[in-house]
Formats: sequence, structure tokens, C-alpha cells
Amino acid sequence: MTAAPPPKTLYTRAAALVRRIGVPSAVLYAALLFDVVYTTQAALDDNGPRFVDFGLLPGFFAIVACAVWAQKRAAVAGVAGGGVLVFSTLFIHAFHIPPYSSVLPKVPITEVVAGVLMVYYVTRRARAGVAFCVDSFLVVAGLVAVFGRYAGVSEIDSGTGSQALLFGLLLLAGAVAPAITARDRSPRGRPRTRKLRRVNELAMGQWPLMGLLGFALLFEFGYTYASNARGFPILFCSLVAAFISVLSPRRPADAVLGIAGIMLVSTVVTPFLHLRYDYPMPGGVPFVQIVAAMGVVVNLTRARGLSSSWPRVAVLSSVVALAAILNSNGPRGLQTDPQNLSLLAFAAALLLGISIAVGLMLRSRDSERTTVVQSAVADAQTAERMALARELHDVVAHHVTGIVVQAQAARMMAEQKPEVAVEAMARIENAGVEALAAMRRLVRSMRGDAPAGSSEFSEQATTDLGADLRKLVEGANHGVPTSMHLDLPPDLPHEVGRSALRLVQESLTNVGKHASGATEAFVVAEVAGGELHLRVTDNGRETAHRPAGGSGGYGLVGMRERVALLKGRLSAGRGPDGGWRVEAWLPLAAGEGDE
Repeated sequence: MTAAPPPKTLYTRAAALVRRIGVPSAVLYAALLFDVVYTTQAALDDNGPRFVDFGLLPGFFAIVACAVWAQKRAAVAGVAGGGVLVFSTLFIHAFHIPPYSSVLPKVPITEVVAGVLMVYYVTRRARAGVAFCVDSFLVVAGLVAVFGRYAGVSEIDSGTGSQALLFGLLLLAGAVAPAITARDRSPRGRPRTRKLRRVNELAMGQWPLMGLLGFALLFEFGYTYASNARGFPILFCSLVAAFISVLSPRRPADAVLGIAGIMLVSTVVTPFLHLRYDYPMPGGVPFVQIVAAMGVVVNLTRARGLSSSWPRVAVLSSVVALAAILNSNGPRGLQTDPQNLSLLAFAAALLLGISIAVGLMLRSRDSERTTVVQSAVADAQTAERMALARELHDVVAHHVTGIVVQAQAARMMAEQKPEVAVEAMARIENAGVEALAAMRRLVRSMRGDAPAGSSEFSEQATTDLGADLRKLVEGANHGVPTSMHLDLPPDLPHEVGRSALRLVQESLTNVGKHASGATEAFVVAEVAGGELHLRVTDNGRETAHRPAGGSGGYGLVGMRERVALLKGRLSAGRGPDGGWRVEAWLPLAAGEGDE
């Protein structure tokens, strides 16, 4: 039974959308959406002239278009993106539009993400000399955007300028380094995609966490600018924590200890940096480290369950408690108020409970998905075994039965009519060659060189059922003269025709094996009332001795399976005249969906 498809939840739909457009494009569009909402809010508030902030939107959409274009024409799009940054800066400076700061001062997050993506695509796909020139132009355009959007030189202090250069250098290195490792170095021009595939799989599984970390880092960059570089050590710890959290699915247990160590360093360093008011830390822990810790707990609980995770979670909780005591703005530097500590403990327990619940939910979903996959694999293996069994019985047994019948006839007629024996030996040879070819095709299917259960059909059955039936009867391997009545349309569904051929073949094989004294067989194949009607009859009588070659007892079983797959009907038994009668009705509509 085929497993039911998973329900289309909001998460699965979002994951499918991210998979379709790609993680880089999803991040870019998310940044654009954030900037559009933020700019709209700023344009409609009472701070400064109304609607003037809408002047930033054309630059946002233009730089996003260049970043998307860079996925196909990296160098040209990079030059266009640099030009957009320069002209946007001139426009902002001329009309006194106040841009907000993100990772870089006076550069909104959309322009930062678009610039990083363009540098990455240019470095990865353009030729070395072209990539160097275009990246240099993008760097210059970025510097123009950073320093050209201030009203005057006096507004730029040394701390802001040095931080902008430092963060810009980090962004440039973060875009260029992976792009260089992904560049094509093979002589045939084939890109090395194995590492990129691993990174992409990791990103596809972690994109909600990466999005939350990205927004949290956006605010922490702003806090770092406000603290005049005193918050840079905390920002560095947050970046390391975010990196560990994203990679935590590979080694979740070690990742929890790594996050705990980073948080401990940040907790110990914070009192010496005097960041009480310039660097907000809820509960004494920066935003990014909180999100990173929750992500690591989710991944650990998802991988190992709660019973194996609690010792490391306890270590992480102890570090969080120490941070709350040291850095949550107590009256004398330390937080000792029982009421405040209880509130912080409740908030930490709530976040921890949410993380554990999400991890257990994902673990349950993974277990259910594994069960569904195993069930589907077992069903596929069973279906393949059944298809191979039907092929072995219907095709190979048909030829072997013909060989046995012809050999018996040759032995009986050898002394009276030697020429009949010679003809029988020729038919035995032909049947043996056909049986050997059928066995080879079946072995090829079992080895995976062709789809099991379909190779024999595709190589022996054609799209003309009438021609296949005539060839089958003319072969006369079953040893009983056979006549036919065919009334078949030319557009018979292929799946129905193939199954009909096997049903007639197995019926004639049974005639040769079981119809004692049969002198004729009759095959009818006609279409009536939207169904293919098959009838195979003989005038023999029930055999009193063991049939030639024995009987495996699977002939009717295989025939019923084939008919059931097409939602048809099968009837088999003694006819009114004493012979055997097999009838099948196959709906023509059953084969249309299999083409």
C-alpha cells in the first residue's frame, strides 16, 4: 500500500519555496521584505519629513534585481550593481534621505546582502582577471556608499570608520573565500559540487535558524557601532556561536559544549567592557547567543532525545545562570534580587522548554518519516519481487514448457515418423534460444540494468497486441493447434496490451501442460463496453497424471495479480464442454495512467 503524502504544513510549504528559489535568493528577498517594512514605518512616523524615506525603495529593488541577475550574468550584473550603489548614494545625498545602518553604517541590510551575493557569484563564475576588476569596483562602490551618505566629513569619527572597514573586510572575505573554493579547476570545465552540495543540504535544513541568527546579528552590529568598538569582542563571540549553531547538526553534543564555552567567555569578558547601556543583553546573554543556544538544544534533542541530552543541557543552563548573575544589571554589578532572578529563571526555563519541545517534535517527525520511507522501500521491494516472479513464471516457464512438450512429442514419433521428430527438435532449439534470451533479460533486470518487471515487456511486447498474439500462436510452443478471433482497436493502452499478452501466454502454457488430449485451442480478444475481453478455451480433458515439467501452482496466482493491478476481473475453470476456460475483462482506462 502506498504511503499517504505528508500534510502540507506552513513549514513544508516554506521549505519547498526556499528549495525552489534557492537559499541565497530566499535570504535576499527576506532582507528586501525587512527593509520595505522598516522603511515604510520610518516614512510614516513623525520623526523628520514624512514620505522622504520612500526614496530608498528604488535603490533596494534595483540592487536586488542586479543580485538575482548575477546568478546568470555575474560580471555584467556586478558592474550594474556597483553603479546602482553609486547612483543610490548620490540620490540619497542630494535629497537628504536618512538611510539606517546595519552591518555597515548608512548601508541597509538589502544592499549588504545583495553586495555579498554579487561578490560571491562574480568570484565564483567570472574569469580571474574579470572577477578581480569587478570585485574591486564593487568594493569601491561599497566604500562610496558607506562614507558618501554622511552629511559631512565631521560626522565620520575614527571609530565608525575603522569598524566599517573591519566589517567590510569580514564580509568581503566571507564572500570571496567560499567562492574561490567553489571555482572550477577541472580540465574539462566540470564544477566541483560535492562540497557545495553538502553546504546546500545543511543550509536547507537550517534555514529557519539561519534567518533568526541573521536578524539577531543585524541588531548586534548596530549595538557594536553604538558602543564605539567596545562591543567587538561580544560580537565576535556571537559570530562564533552562530557558526557553531548552524553546524551543530553534524555534531550536536560537541556543539552544546562549544556554545557553553563561547557564552562563558562572553560572560566573563562583558563586565570589563562596560557595556551596561550600549549593548543590550536580556538576562545577561546577547540576542545572537540566545538564538544560537536554542538552536543547538533543538538539534541535540532532535538527534539524541531528552534522556541522553540533559547532562549537556544542564551545563549550558549553568552558564546561562552565571551570565544572569554577572551581567543582568544588578544594583551593585551582580544580580542578587530574588524576584529578578526568579523572573529570569522563568524566562530561561520557558525558552529551554520551547527548544526541547521543538526538538522532540522534530525527532518524532523524523522517526515517522523514517518509518514511512522504510515501508515504501519494503513495498517497492515486494512489488519488484512479485514482478520478477511473474516474469519468471509467465515467460521462462512458457518456453520451458514448450520444450518439454515438443520433446515428448519427438520421443513418441521418433520411430514412426523421423521427419516429425526432426521438426520437433528444430522447434525445441528455437524455444531454448528464446528461453535463454528471456533468462538473460530477467537477470539484467535483477542486476539493475533495466527496470524490473518492465524489461521483458519492453523487449518482447510491442504496441500492437494483435501482432504479438499472432506471433505467440504461430510459435506453437505449447504444442496444441490454436485459432484466434481478434477485434482490437489500434489505440489500445500499452499497459493493458502487455498484460493481455501475458495472460494469453500463460493460458496457452496451461493448455499444453494440463489439457490432456486437447486437439485445438481458441483465443478471443475483443473490445466491448470500454473493456478488453479475453477468452482462451480448449477441448481437452482433465489430466490424470502429473503435467509435463510439474506444476508450481503460481500460474493462476500471477494471472490474478496482473488483472488486479488493472482493476479487472478474471474467471478460470471447466467449461460446459469439459475443456478449460479462462476469461478476463480488463478496463481500458486502467492503462492510461501508466503511460
